[in-house]
Amino acid sequence: MSRVDVAHLKQWIGKETSDVDTLSVRHAHLMAAMLGFDASALSEGAPLPPLWHWIYFLNGSPPSELGRDGHPSRGGFLPPVPLPNRMWAGGSIEFVSPLPLGASVEKRSRIVSVEHKQGRSGELVFVTVRHELLHEGRTAISEHHDIVYKEPTPQGPRPPSPTGPTMPTAQHSRPFEPTSTTLFRYSALTFNGHRIHYDADYCREVEGYDNLVIHGPLHATLLAMYAEEIAGKPLRTFRYRGMQPSLLGAALTINAHASGSDATLWTALPDGSVSMQADATFI
Repeated sequence: MSRVDVAHLKQWIGKETSDVDTLSVRHAHLMAAMLGFDASALSEGAPLPPLWHWIYFLNGSPPSELGRDGHPSRGGFLPPVPLPNRMWAGGSIEFVSPLPLGASVEKRSRIVSVEHKQGRSGELVFVTVRHELLHEGRTAISEHHDIVYKEPTPQGPRPPSPTGPTMPTAQHSRPFEPTSTTLFRYSALTFNGHRIHYDADYCREVEGYDNLVIHGPLHATLLAMYAEEIAGKPLRTFRYRGMQPSLLGAALTINAHASGSDATLWTALPDGSVSMQADATFI
């Protein structure tokens, strides 16, 4: 019998919240340091690199309001889904106009859907949140963010993963092997308390991962930045989807295949399987 009361969770559809933040140049420089990115162009008024808006609009809950996983306890803005594991599943972003560093920006968020599904490992609940980032009263970024809640991964031998997507031949590739320091610094930059990114015992004993999990939004950020690098022009749209978790110790490869004004990108695990895939279009 399902323990998910879908009708109750759907009452959160339409719930809204808003925030205002300044796109600090200092915080952008810290992000650049974490990535090993040249920060010389990151001055006031310069355009914010793609998906770096995720390091702003940070909310902090006191320890008494955190769940076992390090996230804020459920039932506030996000619905109280009873499934224990929460993951950043994917999303889509439209870049309408650049966001200048140093600017004051408003973020409006609204829950647009709650869906209950059955997966290979049990029940799944997908929550989609729409975010609008406004600069000087006009939308600069429109985003849909998909969050998935699921049962813990069973310990012990795992069944074979389903066949992943067939990707085109990579025209551009770059290695990326994050360290525990990388994960710590990205968690700190995004004020992400989820213990799967820094507590190996929790990963193994509670959520069923063999090692620390590399952040989904870090994957997406790397892919978006690589897309702009190979195209030599700014993104117009970016759609991404996590296919399977990648764990600390895995040597990742960032790949891209460009075709006209579009590009397909993906991060590959050592066995060639896809961890995250994305599609990009450009201005």
